[in-house]
Amino acid sequence: MNEQAPSKTAVKKHMHHLQQLGMELTRLSDSTLKKIGLPEELYQAVRDYRNITANGALKRQAQYIGRLMRDTDPAPIQDFLAKLKGDHQAHNAFLQRVEQARTRLLDSDDALTGFIAQYPDADVGQLRTLIRNARKEQAQQKPPKHYRALYQALKAAMDTPPEAESADTPE
Repeated sequence: MNEQAPSKTAVKKHMHHLQQLGMELTRLSDSTLKKIGLPEELYQAVRDYRNITANGALKRQAQYIGRLMRDTDPAPIQDFLAKLKGDHQAHNAFLQRVEQARTRLLDSDDALTGFIAQYPDADVGQLRTLIRNARKEQAQQKPPKHYRALYQALKAAMDTPPEAESADTPE
């Protein structure tokens, strides 16, 4: 008899949380939703939500999604969404590292030596040409064609070696 049912407020908070989790699902693409492995009824309700335009109907559909979420274990969905957010954050951090490398390479000639030491598979000749052309563009205030090409070349060079290095370290 010591076990008490959760308070009405606690139940409402939990239901609201599940509904918010369902609303996060509505922002995902169909291919991403399929990876989660949602029950068919919930998957269809999320897809239907996107096609509704009337505000009242959207609210009802959101509540319906919340109702379906009550019958679904939220843990795998939360784990998937957390992983998805982490992947985006890691990708954004990688892109920022590429931008920082580009800035360093354009500011200093010595930076190329350090970059090549860190990424030996990078095409040195192409990088030197792109750096030289990007500097000319900036000096002449031309559109940043080579500046962008340098970014893409750095992104390609930086994409693979760090993964290979991290795979070698546990041995």
